[in-house]
This record gives sequence, C-alpha cells and structure tokens, in this order.
Amino acid sequence: MRIFVTGGSGFVGQRVVRRLTTDGHQVLGLARSERAAELISASGGRPVTGDLADLAPNGEQAGWTGALTDCDAVIHAAARMEFWGPDAGFRRDNHVPTIALHEAAAAAGVGRFVLISAASVSSGSQRAAVVNEATDNGRPNTAYSRVKLATEQALLSAVTPTMSTVVLRPPFIWGAGMTTVTELAELARTGGWTWIDQGRHVMDFVQVDNLAAAAELALTRGRAAGIYYVTDGRPMSIRDFMTPLLATQGVDVSGARSVPLWAAASLAAVLDGSARLLRRPKPPMLTNWLVTFLGHDRSYDITAARKDLGYRPEVELAQGLADMTLTASSSSLWSKTPGVQP
Repeated sequence: MRIFVTGGSGFVGQRVVRRLTTDGHQVLGLARSERAAELISASGGRPVTGDLADLAPNGEQAGWTGALTDCDAVIHAAARMEFWGPDAGFRRDNHVPTIALHEAAAAAGVGRFVLISAASVSSGSQRAAVVNEATDNGRPNTAYSRVKLATEQALLSAVTPTMSTVVLRPPFIWGAGMTTVTELAELARTGGWTWIDQGRHVMDFVQVDNLAAAAELALTRGRAAGIYYVTDGRPMSIRDFMTPLLATQGVDVSGARSVPLWAAASLAAVLDGSARLLRRPKPPMLTNWLVTFLGHDRSYDITAARKDLGYRPEVELAQGLADMTLTASSSSLWSKTPGVQP
C-alpha cells in the first residue's frame, strides 16, 4: 500500500513509519523541517515538505496535498499535545488542520483515513472505571481532549462516499524514545515526585510499538466510522507501572511521599483555578486534569479492537522496559563521550 503519514518524525509517527516500511508499504511522511525529513528518511519513509498549517479552512489546498494522489490511506498521527491552554488554540492547531486534511484526502481519492486520537476524550466528567466504545464520553476536562472529541465527531459524521474513517484511542503511550519519561525522571530527582493515594489507582497504558501495530491493522480492517480503544491489555496500578518505568532512567520512586486524593484535589482546584483566572500560559504544578489522571481508576476494554482489527499486544511490559533501559544506557554512554553525538 501507499500510505501518507503525518507526525512521522514524532515519537509515535516514527514507529508507525518504520513498521509500515518494514512490512513493505510505501510511506510518504509530511515534514515541516529538515530535521523532520531526516527522521522520516531514517525510518524508511519518503519526506514530503509541507506543514499542516498550510491547509486553509476554506478548502483551498496546499501544494503538498498533491502527494495524496494515488495514496491508499492516510494515518494522521500529528497533533499538538498539551493538557493546558484554551480551546481556541487547539481548534486552530489540531481541529482545523485535521478537518482540512480529511477533506483533501477524500478529494484525492484516498480510501481509508486513520486518526490517532486519545483515550482522554472520555476523561473529565466521565467516572466509569472500565470504559468501552459505547460508554458515554462525558465532558473532557482539558481543551486538548475536548477538541479531540469534537474532531472525532466531525470526521465520523462527514459524508465521504469513497473514504472510510477509523479512530484509534490510545491512553498513556510509553516506550523507548518517549520524552515524557525524562521530564518525570528529572522531577523525581529533584524531590518533586508525589503519589496520590499511594499510587494505588488502576490505569491502562499502551506501548508505542503496540499502537503502531494497531495503526497498521486499521488500514485494512475495522468498521467504517469505527472507534477503537488500543491498550497493552494489562491494567496496572500507577505505582506498579511508574516505578519500573522511572527505574529505566535510574530513578527510584518507590519510597516517594504520598498525599490522599481529597488533599490533592483541593490543592489542584485552587492552583488550577487561580492559574486560569490569571491566564497563565503554563500550568501550575498540580492541575485538575492531573488529579483526574492519577487519582481515579480507569481502564479501557479492547474487545472491539481484538475482534474487528485482529489486534493483539505484541510488546510485553518486561520487553518494553528492557528496550527503554538499553536506550537510556546508550544515550548516557554517548553523552559522556567527548565530541561524539548519537
């Protein structure tokens, strides 16, 4: 197949491009910088110079959209992902370009559009402990997730007779190469790591290569207008997951302090509310979203993905952690070698 991928230079996108090219697909990757083009090429894809911001909301096509011609599918993995900020910015940066890309793909005769969305669209006011595709989404408690949900709804309701759309909803994405873990490790090193309720709440996660596998399956399988949660299929307590995850970076958080949920929620309400009132560009150290994320049980039923996509998690926890440890060790070795860059 000939596949157009956005976000191909990112953490998820690189894995998607590499998997697709390894399996014999021809991959075109949108690249808005020379560095992005290098990363796409290194993963086996062919860079297409352009930017999603070039897509006009009035339907006028950017020059690079000509690359969509003769493509069988699009995997849209690009997104601005932050859990702070007003809705307007995410509509501008995520929603409008996604709608325009979807329209351009349909106009070019693309047969399948795969959107990598987020499981957080069912966070916020939704308090179900186990969620599936039929669960009411409630009202997401961040602009990022609210806009993601609105984008899903717009794409799935669009009339595109020759193009079907499939939505994947991954939760916390982890694996070698993730930047979030270095930020969390630095927080822990400086004494800033704190558990909520001893980290006992149960969550779901997805290893990045498992998500890439699901994206490949969604190219040819799955219901038109189908939504699928994609996880590792192994819900765990936050403590049982985060402790070994941070250990790959040489950090031990097993003995870190803990605060009860009620205390964290009360503090977050004050800090979050004040920051919003003052229109702070950066989030406070504790937000309502973070308390919801760390302080409530939430797992996702992947029965639909197993049945419709044929999805089976390939990378187990131990293997994924070992890969992260190896990557961290290699990075440390390179950084200590004068004059050498990895």
